[in-house]
Amino acid sequence: MKYIIKILIVLLMVTSCKSNKRITDANAINNISTKKIINNHYDSNFDQKTVYAKLSAKYRSKKSSATVTIKLRLEKDKTIWMSATKLGFPLAKVKITPNRVVYYEKLEGTYFDGDFSLLSKWLGTELDYEKVQNILLGQAVLNLKKGRYSSIVENNQYQLVPKKENELFGILFFMNPNNFKLNKQEIRNIDKQQLLSVSYPKYDAIEGEQFPKNINIRATDNRNLTTINIEYRSVEFNKKLTFPFSIPNGYKEISLK
Repeated sequence: MKYIIKILIVLLMVTSCKSNKRITDANAINNISTKKIINNHYDSNFDQKTVYAKLSAKYRSKKSSATVTIKLRLEKDKTIWMSATKLGFPLAKVKITPNRVVYYEKLEGTYFDGDFSLLSKWLGTELDYEKVQNILLGQAVLNLKKGRYSSIVENNQYQLVPKKENELFGILFFMNPNNFKLNKQEIRNIDKQQLLSVSYPKYDAIEGEQFPKNINIRATDNRNLTTINIEYRSVEFNKKLTFPFSIPNGYKEISLK
């Protein structure tokens, strides 16, 4: 059942992003400064208080595959919550807050309760609540205003790359020229030969926001490839949400390794 937890945890990193459909004529893309691209990105911040969504996720790795249904609830800057089921039967639940990550899964009767340190180690990249939420809402995982970047027009989108490469991590941002949200983020752990790539092939207009209909995730290292294909079935904003969570009695605590 570890694949269920992997689906939920990876979805916490990359479930949501908003963007318009991609334009097809490269000549139609305005040649603007990198500073302007970054400012436009932050001017287009997600502007809703909560997200309530239902989605399906297809997981495939070298050893296993599965399709599950997931409910997502998010209150901006406070809580991200997910519950997974298969054929109507509950499988696992995750709750993440600025200082805590906790989940349990039912078939093996195990749970985890801790901070982001073990989660960051398991996924091969440093995480905190702000980074997770930024990815969920279609914002860059790094604060682009605090770094130095160069930009080019490539494949009908703006590509941003740091001017000075990090010795341990490499990162690329691909921005939609219509609304300056992210079409894709790529995070590479050079030392561990890991690459996380998230792309957004289709979007729907929902309550004034451009929100993904499908998201494709690829996580690779020098030995394994994991893919998660997500389809949103319904999305609502600004509902009053609750985040029910309690670890069942008798469950065994585990660590993410």
